Amino acid sequence: MIVFQEQFYTVEQKRKNFENILVYNQNMSASLGLYRLQLLDSRMDEIHARLEQIHCALENDASLRAAKEQLAAAESNHNAAAHALKQAEAEAEKIKEKIRQSEINLYSGNVKNPKELQDLQNESAALKRHLTTLEERQLEAMLAEETAEQTCKAAKGHLAQVEASLAGQMQILKQEQTNLEKELSRLTAERQAALAALDAQSISIYETLRQQRNGLAVALVNEGACAACGTTLTPSQQQSAHSASQLYRCPTCGRILYAH
Repeated sequence: MIVFQEQFYTVEQKRKNFENILVYNQNMSASLGLYRLQLLDSRMDEIHARLEQIHCALENDASLRAAKEQLAAAESNHNAAAHALKQAEAEAEKIKEKIRQSEINLYSGNVKNPKELQDLQNESAALKRHLTTLEERQLEAMLAEETAEQTCKAAKGHLAQVEASLAGQMQILKQEQTNLEKELSRLTAERQAALAALDAQSISIYETLRQQRNGLAVALVNEGACAACGTTLTPSQQQSAHSASQLYRCPTCGRILYAH
């Protein structure tokens, strides 16, 4: 009977020891898992920030933007000048048609009354004077349209030169963008795997701290201090940071501390 009790005690003690080992490993896995998750998230944050910089560089280069704005203004001015020329041409054509009709009436022989003939002559003369003024305006509009067209061509040429000079730089940025997007895709998959190995409570604490602490929820213990805020830890606090019984947080900044 005594032997049986001893054997039972031994088995029970082994079971408890095994459970303690499991608890130890789980806590170590949580601490280490959160640290690895932090490394992934920090790198992903860096990638997102760099991708935003690249996007701005590709879309908002100062010289390229200025060249595009210059071309847009030149095209707008050219369109306005072309429209003004068409209006001047149309007005001149209307007066020419009126002059033609007036002269037909004047020389058709249908009008016999001297006063009516005089009126027609006066009207024709007035229309011709007005046509002269319109033709001068038309010439001015034509010259303005030609100048605007040349300015537009020059702006297009300048934009092409700027784009050509930036082509090499843009190609480098686009290649970097592609590489970062591939790395981000890989890190996203790794993050999902890292999350699957953690319990919901630890993840909740971590995510809350990420929001509160500018993306950094887990900090290393470096030379006896919190690497994030620099708070020096007492020997007992350092021991707690090494402990596997629970997650330990910096007494000053509240971040989860991970000790190697």
